[in-house]
Amino acid sequence: MTFRALLTEKAEDGAVSSTVQAIDEIRLPEGDVTVDVEWAGLNYKDGLCLTGQGGLVRTYPHVAGIDFSGRVRESSDVRYRIGDPVVLTGWRVGETQWGGYAERARVKGDWLVPLPANLSTRDAMVMGTAGLTAMLAINKLEFLGITPSTGEILVTGAAGGVGSIAVALLKRLGYAVAALSGRPQHADMLKTLGAVSVIDRSEFLAQPDKPLESARFAGVVDCVGGDILGKVLRQVAYGGAVASLGNAAGIGLSTNVLPFLLRGVTLAGIDSVMQPFDARVAAWTRLTNVFDFPAYEGNVSEVGLAALPEQAQAILKGEVKGRVLVDPRA
Repeated sequence: MTFRALLTEKAEDGAVSSTVQAIDEIRLPEGDVTVDVEWAGLNYKDGLCLTGQGGLVRTYPHVAGIDFSGRVRESSDVRYRIGDPVVLTGWRVGETQWGGYAERARVKGDWLVPLPANLSTRDAMVMGTAGLTAMLAINKLEFLGITPSTGEILVTGAAGGVGSIAVALLKRLGYAVAALSGRPQHADMLKTLGAVSVIDRSEFLAQPDKPLESARFAGVVDCVGGDILGKVLRQVAYGGAVASLGNAAGIGLSTNVLPFLLRGVTLAGIDSVMQPFDARVAAWTRLTNVFDFPAYEGNVSEVGLAALPEQAQAILKGEVKGRVLVDPRA
């Protein structure tokens, strides 16, 4: 039996290309659960995988797609029955194991999460890895004592998938949100999602560097890393916290000890790849109850498998707004 998939291959000269092909089911990797994929998402890592960058894909041919949702087709895991709606994020699926850019996927049952009863497979991918990561970051800030009354929250990389969902979630939870973005054309979108102010990235980075700057933000959801994270740390208020989850601007961090010693700032890392099952279930449940899907719909676009190579180039250039959903059946 065959299914459609976007197969990424590497030629002898090192060139990486992706084409839609019919794949025999026997080629699926080993796993406890086979899923009929209904939706997948396009994330920054997917762009790297589809273009052969970053060393994320080590074995070709490959099927990318680090998150997907669908319904169980076959299962030897007693937790999942045929027809059950499920979602998968992380666990290096779409990197070291075939992922969601196909009509079918086979994975370990531990990697899946049953969808809450009132969450559709499409809405699960409206949030996807981006929504899960944003929720984990907000949960971490609150664990560290940040509340809506503590002060303003900054979201960096706010126009992207994680950032835009973080802005929307924080607004729904009662926080005042400032959005930092390198795409001024998306300022209106960010204000519609709930940002009270939009800060231009180039102007932010052009400010003179000081060991400490005026305390402005009670907390930060950082989706970018690099120089921006270093500069943001100097503007966090006493007792504030930063949940950092991205390194699109680089893995280096240029800062000093003063934010940590004189202001007691906490820097917490967020890794959504290998979260415990209970933590993922709790995050998905809270997302389902908090997220305003109709309000975010204007920031969602849909593509089929054939359009993904072009979309991969766009997301790596920072040209993608909000969430891109992938319909492997289209």
